Amino acid sequence: MSANNQATLFLVATPIGNLSELSPRALEVLKSVDVVACEDTRNSLKLMSHFDIHTRMISYHNFNEEESSNGIIKLLEEGKNIALISDAGYPLISDPGYVLVNRVIDSGYNVTTISGPSAGLNALVASGLNTSHYMFYGFLNAKKSQAKKELEELKYFPYTIIFYEAPHRYEKTLELMKEVLGDRRACLARELTKLHETYHRGLLSELCELKDLKGEMVILIEGYKKEKEEVKEEDIFEYIDELIKSGLKVKEACGKASEKYDMSKNQLYNAYLKKGK
Repeated sequence: MSANNQATLFLVATPIGNLSELSPRALEVLKSVDVVACEDTRNSLKLMSHFDIHTRMISYHNFNEEESSNGIIKLLEEGKNIALISDAGYPLISDPGYVLVNRVIDSGYNVTTISGPSAGLNALVASGLNTSHYMFYGFLNAKKSQAKKELEELKYFPYTIIFYEAPHRYEKTLELMKEVLGDRRACLARELTKLHETYHRGLLSELCELKDLKGEMVILIEGYKKEKEEVKEEDIFEYIDELIKSGLKVKEACGKASEKYDMSKNQLYNAYLKKGK
């Protein structure tokens, strides 16, 4: 029970490959709850056995969400705490759980998260692509025509986009991405946290040359970039002069100009100083 004496649904992130990444808190929760709801009890049994967890397991997956949600609500009504896990990573992230979470919230019970590994975030921070802003998209539609429509809708999205893909489809998916999005910088990460973890970084055209790779895939694509308009150097210096006249110091003015024209602050500052000599 929690502080408000209501039963709790724990959304527990589980290892995406390396079992040693299960946190002590996640282990404690999986051992202490009354029931663990699993995406696939056969896969979860490996995790439970490895950590000597004997908590009762029930099935909760895409094909029985409505029925299983009803059963879990009844368990919560009885005061039982439930943990929801997927086969790997976070529940609900390209995995079932959305229906259940909303049912539990509507019924007035607690929902909380037990942090853990995420394939999308693991891949993002090591991809070499911009991490300031990003969007997780997950799996594209398995049908090529639908996947193409989805990519066309994402074509002008300006931030890094994270996709998941199955090993038997990644080659066709990369080709389609190149066709729709153009030859952008990208990264394909596979087998994350496992022995054969690999990052392939480069242009989409280079990644399209990768054949017969195995394992779970994360594909990250650089966001859309507008073509830069050519700006004359004298126009930039004129803008800096105006900023200095308004009261800014030279370095501050060059900093403002570098942001406006997407240039290196130091290079612009040095060029401006040389201009004045």
